[in-house]
Amino acid sequence: MTQQLAGHLLVDCLLAQGVTHAFGVPGESYLAVLDGLHARRDQIKFITCRQEGGAAFMAEAHGKLTGRPGVCMVTRGPGATNASIGVHTAFQDSTPMVLLVGDVASDCRDREAFQEVDYSSFFGPSTKGFAKRVERIDDAGRIPEYVARAFATAMNGRPGPVVLVLPEDMLTRMTDVQPLSRVEAVQAWSDPGSLRTLREMLLASRQPLIIAGGGGWTPQSAQALQRFAENWKLPVGNAFRFQDTFDNHHPLYAGDVGIGLNPKLAARIKASDLIIAIGPRLGEMTTGNYTLLEAPRPKQKLVHIHASAEELNRIYQADLAINATMNAAARSLEVLTAPVSVPWEAWTASANEDYLANLEPQALPGDIDMPAIIGLLQKHLPADAVLTNGAGNFASWVHRFFKHHGLVKGHKTQLAPTVGAMGYGVPAGIAAAITTGRTAFTIAGDGDFLMNGQELATAVQHGAKSIIVLLNNGMYGTIRMHQEREYPQHESGSRLNNPDFAALARAYGYAGVRITRTAEFEAELLAALARKEGTVIEVTLDPEVITTRGTLSAITQNALKQSLSK
Repeated sequence: MTQQLAGHLLVDCLLAQGVTHAFGVPGESYLAVLDGLHARRDQIKFITCRQEGGAAFMAEAHGKLTGRPGVCMVTRGPGATNASIGVHTAFQDSTPMVLLVGDVASDCRDREAFQEVDYSSFFGPSTKGFAKRVERIDDAGRIPEYVARAFATAMNGRPGPVVLVLPEDMLTRMTDVQPLSRVEAVQAWSDPGSLRTLREMLLASRQPLIIAGGGGWTPQSAQALQRFAENWKLPVGNAFRFQDTFDNHHPLYAGDVGIGLNPKLAARIKASDLIIAIGPRLGEMTTGNYTLLEAPRPKQKLVHIHASAEELNRIYQADLAINATMNAAARSLEVLTAPVSVPWEAWTASANEDYLANLEPQALPGDIDMPAIIGLLQKHLPADAVLTNGAGNFASWVHRFFKHHGLVKGHKTQLAPTVGAMGYGVPAGIAAAITTGRTAFTIAGDGDFLMNGQELATAVQHGAKSIIVLLNNGMYGTIRMHQEREYPQHESGSRLNNPDFAALARAYGYAGVRITRTAEFEAELLAALARKEGTVIEVTLDPEVITTRGTLSAITQNALKQSLSK
């Protein structure tokens, strides 16, 4: 058998798993892997990023888009800790991801060597928020075993991140072992008895509601979900930042269940007598801080379908818990025999009417009409465009007003961090452009953009184009909103002195423009869609326009009134 460097073998193992792109920042701890990437450069592309946090976000976005683990490569210590934000995002978002960390040599281990970190302690399952599994490969001959297991672990059950630690001396050893074959996610099917029980619960219901989301969805499972909803005439809400799970244009759509929730949808969830949660883990954002569904025992009947048995009955005691992956669950549900008529047709119709009514905006001050801008995005972006955002009040404009066709039409169209990580949108948009070649659109705030705006250099280097609408209101808007609500007129730490964003974009090689009036936006969007390079459109937003429903002054005045009444 021909011998090769272990670092080259690692790259071959990635190729065997179908990896086409790896995102990272180079480090001397894994030079042998970089050499392997050079040798296989026609088969796998290494995307050189500017900071490990941006690289990890790109890998996480790649995992969301493809359903297979996004791969991130970083060096030890500072590189790994920088990448931890992407690992945490992949964990809470249930996204398959593999982080490869170059490490200190074996003969230096446990001496607090240069940049040494105990990765099992830092990333391990005991942290309850980072990796599903952390393993160190000390034997070059076992690289195929560890890589195959990492991919299987990342995809099976509740998808998530796996960390593999690579001692630099191990990577330079010679080995003649061969990669293992590609692993696929295992499908867990609903048991027939549970499906019969679910049907009985539906027949006894008068006001049922589906909440769909979480990881593991495909176009096929989304289509099966739609057929199930249509057969039973069920209203469907999408969980927080999984708004492309069910077609927002469909007459059964009830809206997104997350931050800035339509008050009428919140009331509907509370009034429902049967919640069928298909896929989401029912976290804090989807449940309104565990108030829409009270923990641990909801007032509504609850059917919880999830890919991980460990997730079921962990927070909520369900009336019926079904351990099934999304493809298997949706295909089982679509053949569940429905009656000729159901008593909740009016309930379903009114749910969609409430959603459509919520698309009508409130009057807000300033020269920028954000609902109108989102309307122009809806008009001009291709139906398969990927929309990305980080965290901040700015994201609520697309969450409330943009309508996704999404997975049912064959494409994932939303990349948004349920973990609420700032700085996600810019690198995610770049990863979407690289991974899919489709139009990638990002909405960002000024504070959000500055956390990973340097990745525009990555986009330019690798020929990727994204369009970024940057809302500049001179502050960390979400924090300022909460400050005015809790400590009115006591601004502290939330004000921003910003650069010239249009000039900054041009310095990176993007086109950069600034608008101050709504009438200027359409021409700039069309120009951005037409030009070869990426574009940053800076939108000067009145600081008063703090949410989609109200002003900063109104929040302040309401808080002052409440303090006087105490």
